[in-house]
Amino acid sequence: MQNFGKSTPIFFQAQILYSLLTSFGGLSNTLFSFDKIVLPLNIIRSKPMNKRIAILIVVDVLLTGLSFWFAALLKGVSFFSYLSRYQNGFLIFLVIWILCSLIFDKYSFTSYSLKLLSKNILKANIIALALVTILIFFTRSDFYSRFLVFTTIATITTLELFIYNLWGILKRTQVIPDDVLGRVERTVKRFHTEPKITEEAIDPTRIKTVQKAILSDFSRDVYCFLEQHTALFSDKTLLIATTTNFNILNQPDDTFKTIINLKRVNDIRRINKFFEAVNQKIPKGGIFVCMAETQEQRKKRLLNKFPPILNYLYYFFDFILKRVFPKFSFTKGIYFLLTRGENRVISRAELLGRLYSCGFDVIDEQEIDRMYYVVAQKIRKPYFDMEPTYGPLIKLRRIGKGGKFIKVYKFRTMHPYSEYLQEYVYRKHNLQEGGKFKDDFRVSTLGRFMRKLWIDELPMLINLLRGELKIVGVRPLSQHYFSLYSKELQERRVKYKPGLIPPFYFDNPKSLEEIMASEIKYLDAYDKNPLLTDLRYFIVALYNIVFKRYRSN
Repeated sequence: MQNFGKSTPIFFQAQILYSLLTSFGGLSNTLFSFDKIVLPLNIIRSKPMNKRIAILIVVDVLLTGLSFWFAALLKGVSFFSYLSRYQNGFLIFLVIWILCSLIFDKYSFTSYSLKLLSKNILKANIIALALVTILIFFTRSDFYSRFLVFTTIATITTLELFIYNLWGILKRTQVIPDDVLGRVERTVKRFHTEPKITEEAIDPTRIKTVQKAILSDFSRDVYCFLEQHTALFSDKTLLIATTTNFNILNQPDDTFKTIINLKRVNDIRRINKFFEAVNQKIPKGGIFVCMAETQEQRKKRLLNKFPPILNYLYYFFDFILKRVFPKFSFTKGIYFLLTRGENRVISRAELLGRLYSCGFDVIDEQEIDRMYYVVAQKIRKPYFDMEPTYGPLIKLRRIGKGGKFIKVYKFRTMHPYSEYLQEYVYRKHNLQEGGKFKDDFRVSTLGRFMRKLWIDELPMLINLLRGELKIVGVRPLSQHYFSLYSKELQERRVKYKPGLIPPFYFDNPKSLEEIMASEIKYLDAYDKNPLLTDLRYFIVALYNIVFKRYRSN
């Protein structure tokens, strides 16, 4: 990052600002003397003025003007008339604001911690507010409206908290690599076998003990499900009910081929660590059976548990605490403090996705007695390097111009860990028109709503501003989907910048072959007349989206 200088530019700028202040006389002479601002300037002299700090100062000035306009709008006064009356005080306020921001590191942060970003903003802004309040009080400046001053500061603070935290989220958001889909698919195809239940001499006493242990707490349907999919009475089968991975790791090595855990996954604090421990204790081809209450089952239980109106009210607060809070870093601590990680909400997609990420292939799944039972087979070691994000904002690895990978921003519309289930969903549901998966259970209810209104694609405007996308163009594809295209179209596609609005909304193709033909048609027209082609595609696509309800699902 290019530097504009080290300590001298900030100090020099402060001297210029001071000279401007003293030229106004009156209030500025009363409020400032140069020796009173030497100390804070000495504090910041050692801090480099780099390009980012300069940009943030300019942004802060713009936000201040915007906030002052908003305050004037709320007060119901003329913005331009008040601006001329407040120009001296406004400049003094800007100097105080920027100096406090520099002193308290609001501009020169190096961490993407949302807590630290918010702390620096609040600390600098509160000190600035205190200084402005003191100046107004001691100088008897009744000329200035307290409402305008405090509303302006409150508005700036709100805008800064939103913008800085959004920036922090963007920087912290992990990229979901596309190659994980191919790795899962290749592994499953290479090692997909049905679990073998071997016949061996079984101790009758053991049979009675196992039957009694299961039927004392579970129905006969659960018992039959376990007996059908596992060697239930074998001494190579571990039947356990635990929520800690310690109880799994404490088992002897090379002993069990099957592990059945009859404790809800919802009550396991560190689910992946637990699944990884099971993976470690059974051989390749071994069987793992687990159970959970899925998000859908939980919703039905809560709505049936309470009377009407009260049930939805309870479900709303349960949803906020146990679905929304865990998705944000600044509320996750509150969630674990209140729940200790127990009775968590987990969707079917997240449960299956976690199993795949931890080295298992799902053999069977079944709902019994309002609980979800899954039979999984170990096919490989876990992907310890993968940590799919829980948050609402994700970055997807896509192929851009020149074949370079770009990070495309989108709002999450699928449940966490859904990226591991592409091959599994394809096996279960195949494809539908438009090249998407049919009956894709990975998409959340909110996600379906967001997709219908294109809310999930709004963050792609960031890529547009960064110059990685243009308004109309071929869709930015994942490496996996890109490999399905013909070699000729692959080589041609990378010569162009991808777009927010693809040719799909112009032609509404139904199959992969029609999608490729649609893109070739667009590229041919674009080569002849780029501007007119994009304008025509934009108008037609907009018409088809609004009036013909074209959707890509």
